Amino acid sequence: MTIRRFVRAALVALGMAVMVAQAAAQQPGEDMLRRIYASGEFFGERFGSAEWLDATSYVTTERSTQPRGVRLVRVDAVSGSSQVFVSARQLVPAGDSVGVVPQDFAFTPDRAKMLLFTNTRRVWRRNTRGDYWVLDRGTGQLRKLGGSDAPEASLMFAKFSPAGDKVAYVRQGDVYVENLGDGAITRLTSDGSDSVVNGTSDWVYEEEFDLRDGFRWSPDGQRIAFWRFDMSGVRNFMMINNTDSLYPYTITFQYPKVGTTNSAVGAGIVAATGGPITWVQLPDDPRENYLPRLEWAGAGELVLQRMNRRQNTNQVLLANATTGAVRELFVERDAAWLDVVDDWQWLDNGRRLLWVSERDGWRHLYTVSRDGRQTKLLTPGNYDVVSVIAVDEPGGWVYVSASPDNATQRYLFRVPLAGGRPVRLTPADQPGSHSYTLSPDARFAIHSHSAFDLPTQTDLVRLPGHEVVRVLASREQTQQATTALIHRPTEFFHVPVAEGVELDGWMIRPKDFDPAKRYPMLMYVYTEPAGQTVRDAWFGPQGLWHRMLADLGYVVASVDNRGTPAPRGRAWRKAAYGQVGVITSADQAAAVRQLTRTRPYLDSTRVAVWGWSGGGSATLQAMFRYPDVYHVGLSVAPVPDETLYDTIYQERYMGLLPDDAANYERASAIHHAEGLAGRLLVVHGTGDDNVHWQGTERLVNRLIELGKRFDYVAYPNRSHCICEGRGTTLHVFSLLTRYLVENLPAGGR
Repeated sequence: MTIRRFVRAALVALGMAVMVAQAAAQQPGEDMLRRIYASGEFFGERFGSAEWLDATSYVTTERSTQPRGVRLVRVDAVSGSSQVFVSARQLVPAGDSVGVVPQDFAFTPDRAKMLLFTNTRRVWRRNTRGDYWVLDRGTGQLRKLGGSDAPEASLMFAKFSPAGDKVAYVRQGDVYVENLGDGAITRLTSDGSDSVVNGTSDWVYEEEFDLRDGFRWSPDGQRIAFWRFDMSGVRNFMMINNTDSLYPYTITFQYPKVGTTNSAVGAGIVAATGGPITWVQLPDDPRENYLPRLEWAGAGELVLQRMNRRQNTNQVLLANATTGAVRELFVERDAAWLDVVDDWQWLDNGRRLLWVSERDGWRHLYTVSRDGRQTKLLTPGNYDVVSVIAVDEPGGWVYVSASPDNATQRYLFRVPLAGGRPVRLTPADQPGSHSYTLSPDARFAIHSHSAFDLPTQTDLVRLPGHEVVRVLASREQTQQATTALIHRPTEFFHVPVAEGVELDGWMIRPKDFDPAKRYPMLMYVYTEPAGQTVRDAWFGPQGLWHRMLADLGYVVASVDNRGTPAPRGRAWRKAAYGQVGVITSADQAAAVRQLTRTRPYLDSTRVAVWGWSGGGSATLQAMFRYPDVYHVGLSVAPVPDETLYDTIYQERYMGLLPDDAANYERASAIHHAEGLAGRLLVVHGTGDDNVHWQGTERLVNRLIELGKRFDYVAYPNRSHCICEGRGTTLHVFSLLTRYLVENLPAGGR
């Protein structure tokens, strides 16, 4: 090799080494990011799905190798001893060597038959379409439902009849019943199409009312009540797929944006053997009212919740299942909005309805007599019931989740069904967040517990004493793996932002924190009425990412502003009505100002903010409205213009067009984009069916028009989670990390 060639080769090698070193420097924390999002290192034991069979045993799944698949085992709650309930061999279809692997399962009341949901397909957010099989545990017969002409993975929401002799399901927009004795299939509805669906819901009801399964068996198994959605008139939204075929193609679905036409929604009752449909006689325009809930109230009546389009009135109606005639049981009203009530059920053999209301300023339990004349408060006091966990009528108790003294935590209480003071069952020495699945007689519970610095553990407890009987999934493995990342306890704090208003918050400091130095701060935000960020609970990979950023040299913090769904009373939650994006961002900015003013180690000239979905929107609000407070923003999947989002969610909190147009103008971040002064990254999936990429494109055009400097990354065909495709989640969080470090250098000064 000549001297010239040697020198050239040496320079090239040196240049490559410099490039490698620069690349490494540009990707801080890359090794830890891979450990968090790609290795599975921090996922310890997990307790899978379980269903209580009786007061002392439950059934769960186990893996099987011979044959390959799963088996179901019956587990004694106290001893932990198990016996095979359904063998893996029983789940192998005739002529096959591989067993059916259920993603979900259900039993008839006598446990003689089992329904298995498998080969599932994602429908928007969840896998709700697939194949269903029925196993007769007595004869061992295993057969697939739907008939020979049913396409693969085309059935939805299959359910046994109360007697276990039939199964009803939805197929391509119609409701069917299949007789398990002779295999006869009866089609109960016949108008399912691209614009009409029976027994399931449209996009917006699924997303905002969590209504997917849209039919109910009557208690006597003679009839089926179902929702019917007529989506004609609802505008189609189109997404384009540029990458999965030689030529692009569009994905089209009905999506009602603010102020546009909704589906016409009704309810029908039909005999399980087929025949004419009785329609519930609901008053007023079905496109200007909502029907979010429907259940049987005995064999002869239905109980329904019907809300006006503003969602500030909820009529509870009783409908005659034979004639369809309705009568009003009672009405809830609110000056802001009302939430759909899921914690409702009949007591005293149908004489009283358990109900949840904020009518006295707190979320409380009530009972309402069947004639609507008598209402009784069960949970008096200045505290919120977060949710109903179980009702034990024989024992005279209702079990609830609540936390009267700390809105960031959740505990188990029980309250007498006659009404009275709540009794806490979760031990006082177990702070954090707790969830429970109670046995039928409420003597045992599958209990999961975590805290911000403490991974989740699942155990079996005996109630009411809360004695641990057995550990079902230990936190030990996860705790050992994460010990090196948790250098100091997370601080929970209160920060005043206005007269009489204090926000809850948490803060993670660097491992080598020096109070004499000043550190950059990253604020994690959501701010919307749909969720809290300040919870004393294990946050999984995202929480570990926040800790990784802290160890790079950031103080990472979050606060919950007014309008978030914390158990702090109605006034707290509904302060944001008509002001989502306005009062919410003002509270957040006031909190940052107060924290940087009172904590000398926080550098007020180096503040970043990040969030996803509503948090992405909040990031834009922060950067546009308060450029003196925030200097770098990471906005993922935002809604820059609130008129682009769906009717049910956005109109619930902001009002109707054209009456409340000023609310939308004032609250939408895109109308304040001229305020951008710092560095902004916007990230979005082009296949986001929920928060459309359309909004980000409009924002990009506005920022270009204003001559603003910004960055944005589009992930092809990814949905709202931006999680589809190998390596996507790791790439997203690597991108966010790199952008933060490059534009707001870490470390104390």
